[in-house]
Amino acid sequence: MKIAVSKASGNENYGKYEEWLKAADDSVEVVDLSTCASVEDAKEKLKECSGIVFSGGPDVHPSRYNMPELLELCTGLDEKRDELEFALVEEARELQMPVLGICRGAQLLNVAYGGTLYADIRTQVPEVQKHDRVDGYDSQHPIAVEPGSMIKRVCRVLDDVVNSAHHQSVKNIAGIFSPAAYSDDGIIEAFEWGDATMGGKPFLLAVQWHPERMSYSSAMSGPIAEHFVLEAQAYESLMKA
Repeated sequence: MKIAVSKASGNENYGKYEEWLKAADDSVEVVDLSTCASVEDAKEKLKECSGIVFSGGPDVHPSRYNMPELLELCTGLDEKRDELEFALVEEARELQMPVLGICRGAQLLNVAYGGTLYADIRTQVPEVQKHDRVDGYDSQHPIAVEPGSMIKRVCRVLDDVVNSAHHQSVKNIAGIFSPAAYSDDGIIEAFEWGDATMGGKPFLLAVQWHPERMSYSSAMSGPIAEHFVLEAQAYESLMKA
């Protein structure tokens, strides 16, 4: 079974997405869409897959959420990657395939569906705790999970500690989504479909932390990989039979 990752190469951390997915099912073949020659080629490759992970990385350009004046608060912009991944969000929606967003991937999904971001949390919400890396290492903080959320059913906990390596986050959440977890300073740490419990939509989960860089035994790591792979297997059985 093939699972797409929007970017799965370039440094050691990008390689962890494949390791993490294969820990859930070693038969998974990861397709790195960032290596495709064009957006159209990537969209065609996605059609061969049974799910997509939008991985972490640089900031989403603020013009994508109609706030170009926030440009000076952003770092490491990659407009070519933005172009590719926003197109892949649309393609995945058309294909009705399972989607998982991680860190930048969560922010990307929120913007693609009409939400906005804090371009720099510490500048725009100075009273919050530190969410970005410290001396080159992921920081950590607790999160609280919404009791009725899908992620509660998947991870089976109401609170935990996650890693953290972001200076941007969801500000206004897209209307189609509902928050599924918060840090204790009120930053949205996960979201899902607003009517996820009613069914009728393909799997979608977005998390602000990096489960692929956590211990697989953590409630906020392994269960997410395993559930996503199960969703991809179900998609393959139903849609590609």
